[in-house]
Amino acid sequence: MAKITKAFVDKVNAPAEGYEIHWDDSVKGYGLRVSSQGKRVFIVMGRVLGKSVQFTVGPYGVLTEDAARKKAQKLLQDMREGIDPRDTKRADEAMQVTLQQVCDAYVERPGKLKESSKAEMKRHVEKVFAAWKDKPIVAITEDAVRKRHREMVEKGLDGKRGAPASANASMVTLRILLNYASRQYRRADGTPLIQRNPVEVLKDHWAPLGSRTERYIDRRKVGEVWNALQAARQNPKNRDALAGIDLTIFALLTGCRRDEGATLQWSNVNIDDHDPSNCWWHLDDRKRGDPIWLPLSSQAVALLKARRAVVDEAIAEGKETSPFVFPSWSKAGHIRDARAPMETISGIVSKHLSLHDLRRSFTNYAMRECLIEKFRVDLLTGHKPAQEDITARAYLDLARLEWLQPEVQRIGDWIEEQAAVAASKNVIPLHAAGAA
Repeated sequence: MAKITKAFVDKVNAPAEGYEIHWDDSVKGYGLRVSSQGKRVFIVMGRVLGKSVQFTVGPYGVLTEDAARKKAQKLLQDMREGIDPRDTKRADEAMQVTLQQVCDAYVERPGKLKESSKAEMKRHVEKVFAAWKDKPIVAITEDAVRKRHREMVEKGLDGKRGAPASANASMVTLRILLNYASRQYRRADGTPLIQRNPVEVLKDHWAPLGSRTERYIDRRKVGEVWNALQAARQNPKNRDALAGIDLTIFALLTGCRRDEGATLQWSNVNIDDHDPSNCWWHLDDRKRGDPIWLPLSSQAVALLKARRAVVDEAIAEGKETSPFVFPSWSKAGHIRDARAPMETISGIVSKHLSLHDLRRSFTNYAMRECLIEKFRVDLLTGHKPAQEDITARAYLDLARLEWLQPEVQRIGDWIEEQAAVAASKNVIPLHAAGAA
């Protein structure tokens, strides 16, 4: 034993290998650990409820000897009272855990989430909760939740247009992450870190979205929408803008989910100029269910061939190309949304619609206008058919759906027919013009 003082700490020799501990002769359980590299660390050793515990007070340099001694005395007294400093340290660390750390831990659990779900949760944290993501989650209050939800409902992310659906969806993500944190982290007294989820304050205040079944493009407007999208393709602002327009058209023609279309890669697309039934796109990371191969209408094929021609030209010139069908300069490498074309559509139909509402539009046209039976529509939209029976489950190939190409062709043709009707309404007959 020795009297641990600043002078002793400065002069003590390092061992040839490993480390040595020098115990203080006046404060029992307070010591200095010196490594062969010369690193000096203050430690304490005591008993907590009969069990021996050694705990690091801190390194010399960060702590002075006087500060380390006082801290050691406090820790040793806590041990005598049954308080384990390791538990206290874990609790202190838990109180500092950030929303970003919780999100990272939640989405990286092995085999728990689809990549599309991970991307959506990360996007909410990075975009909607950007001001909170690097702050302790215990600082997220009910008032802050109310305020942020209201901002999203009224102004959206860009501060220009309300986004009630996104407001609700992002708060669901926040609720999930905070519930996860409540299960994984504990306070010093052993109680959950999040004792009341602040998102619960929205239970009676979720933004009304109206009936989901009404959120689609009315049959009387789809022709005008189609013509507007085709016109927008002719003069896009940049590559990302064109990708957003084309993703919107693709969603209207296929009924795909937003992320299914946005993350589509060329390796999952097949185009056969001689056999329409051999034109398909493949989903291997589905929100629900096993991988499937979905047919393409001639309209969708034309869209994809136009996009592919640009890629092939770039390859011929030795330029680097993206694996994504709808690429973007963003960090993700692919388009994530189609805000501008959806704003155009919303203006035409006089109600706010999202990209997912084109999936509802596709379903309505398939069943109501093209009279396609629900079993086939379920398959085309990647839903489990409600009419599926033992024969379908055991004998019918529900993965390779190229045999449904006539159905998607019927939908594509119907949309183009409506576009022709809409275009004719904008033409002034010659006899009418003369009469005027």
